[in-house]
Amino acid sequence: MKSKRIIYHICLLCIGVTLIVLAVLGKVDEFWNGAGSGLMVVSAIQLLRDYRLNKNEAYREKFETAISDERNHFIRSKAWSWAGYLFIIITALSVIGFKLAGNDLLSQAAGGAVCLMLILYWASYWALQKKY
Repeated sequence: MKSKRIIYHICLLCIGVTLIVLAVLGKVDEFWNGAGSGLMVVSAIQLLRDYRLNKNEAYREKFETAISDERNHFIRSKAWSWAGYLFIIITALSVIGFKLAGNDLLSQAAGGAVCLMLILYWASYWALQKKY
């Protein structure tokens, strides 16, 4: 399991480096340079974390406790809840702001994002209500 994670992160790191090189050579546009940079940085951080987990027993125990702790599960759940509420409020306000600024395309896109988020909320609520 651990070796699969390491191989996975090494593959992502290689993909990120490849995208950066292709962007520098002008084979792909700058979007892929940013995507490659993101992949490279995240993969490097994950590899460092995996290395630290494998080499430091005290850190591994602390990490595993933090992952399985009920309090942390509750906090993560609440954080996602707050992020969802804030996303809907900010995006709904941006619908109005974009409309007032005369940018109908962005206003419609933001409105679509609010609708999608609300559909996802209700679908999740329905599924969880059936489960619990």
